[in-house]
Amino acid sequence: MLFKKSAELPTAETALPGRAEPLATDENHFVSGHPLKGPYPEGFQTAVFGMGCFWGVERIFWSLPGVWVTSAGYSGGITPNPTYEETCTGRTGHTEVVKVVFDPKVVTYAELLKAFWENHDPTQGMRQGNDVGTTYRSAIYTLNADQQAEAEASRDAYQAALTAAGRGTITTEIEPAGEYFYAEAYHQGYLAKNPAGYCGIGGTGVVCPIGVGVEA
Repeated sequence: MLFKKSAELPTAETALPGRAEPLATDENHFVSGHPLKGPYPEGFQTAVFGMGCFWGVERIFWSLPGVWVTSAGYSGGITPNPTYEETCTGRTGHTEVVKVVFDPKVVTYAELLKAFWENHDPTQGMRQGNDVGTTYRSAIYTLNADQQAEAEASRDAYQAALTAAGRGTITTEIEPAGEYFYAEAYHQGYLAKNPAGYCGIGGTGVVCPIGVGVEA
């Protein structure tokens, strides 16, 4: 996944057309065995995060207690039902994301935000480490007004911590979620299927204060 991609987002006029039918993907998660597309247990909630290459990101979240199922997908763009190859052109507008279905009685959205901020570098713009292009941009796509407020508050708290550590300005896109498109089957649970597979995810080393006395 180390190839150069566009650093500019497409417009509706320049985006690829995509397709009406969803891509074929796994039915159940490779690690948990739970259904990727539901039904999900009553009372569970959903979060969507983009942190760079979704292979490593998905493993971060499926490893957290209280997370019921994760999936790799594409969101934040224009092209319907894009393929991985299409997103690689930079002409779909999507970023690689992971959908996280979780039990809020076990893990809170604020705790997921803490994992989000601490496990990648949110100051890099249209890249994440060696992975360059719009599909690797940092993003939080929120499912309701409470998530939007928590995400924005956590960004401000983490920016203060980054600034104190001499780091740069957060470039994370925080927007209400648009449509989420499941990635192809081989991307789902990739690092469980391929334990020696590539993972370019790495944090800044700066602790996010959420969960240590600072409210999201």
